[in-house]
Amino acid sequence: MERNLALEFVRVTEAAALASARWIGHGDEKAADQAAVDAMRRAFDTVRIDGTVVIGEGERDEAPMLYIGEKVGIKSEDSPKVDIALDPLEGTTICATGGVGSISVIALAEHGNFLHAPDTYMDKIACGPAAKGMIDIDKSPTENINRVAEALKKSVSDVTVVILDRPRHKDLIAETRKTGARIHLIGDGDVSAAVAAAWPDSGIDLLIGIGGAPEGVISAAAMQCLGGDFQGRLKFRNEEEKARALKMGIKNLDQKYTINDLARGSVMFCATGITDGPLLKGVKTLPKSMARTHSIVMRSKSGTIRTIEALHNLNVKTF
Repeated sequence: MERNLALEFVRVTEAAALASARWIGHGDEKAADQAAVDAMRRAFDTVRIDGTVVIGEGERDEAPMLYIGEKVGIKSEDSPKVDIALDPLEGTTICATGGVGSISVIALAEHGNFLHAPDTYMDKIACGPAAKGMIDIDKSPTENINRVAEALKKSVSDVTVVILDRPRHKDLIAETRKTGARIHLIGDGDVSAAVAAAWPDSGIDLLIGIGGAPEGVISAAAMQCLGGDFQGRLKFRNEEEKARALKMGIKNLDQKYTINDLARGSVMFCATGITDGPLLKGVKTLPKSMARTHSIVMRSKSGTIRTIEALHNLNVKTF
């Protein structure tokens, strides 16, 4: 994965973040998401790649832009062939309500190195580098929490587990509390939560629970760059989703996916904050039609993590 692509893709997530930020707190999820999708799509048209969206906004008949299988970028003889996993606005509700931690995110891999995950749920577990190899999605939450505590040389009562606040997690939350571990409940945005489990000083040690499968692939790419660990298993809601998965090439519907099954080889991850969160500052509007963005860019090949703050003239930017 070419190093000089990093700044090109930050410009793509910046464009989506700036566009959707205009809808922060307006209560209109669809408008915020559409603004991010439209801006990201136009920004891709400036990047010299032969790109294929493998994790996107849905099937072609469900998404007018950035659908699974869509080709993006400026294709030429020397354009690198890459697969792209993206979420123009992760945390649509967060953005619409002015909550914490919505981001625009892209992950890239060399062609064929991302799992082509269907739009269904995924049972997930993620941790940082210090506990890599210790987690196992087949083990109970209690055993995984104890393993992570041991790896981090912490008491269980000092371990913080992030879980999506959903009715389906009632038993998981009860078991986690029974261990004595701390719980950080979130309403949305489990890509940010997974990354936080491997981010220094985030205060998060472990992510457990069921979220979106596409977000699982994006999270695995980030964890490859950070040296963390991730496992997942698809959780289908109906027979239609199973049939779609089989059509997309999933052979074993009950497979336990390791981090290398989900995102392998040289991968890149970049994200720009939309609203303030534990990883990134949100878009800040400034006097004289200026705005500030905060982004991160990570490459698995080099292990480099860059944070980028940029000032944008909104009189010049088009969305």
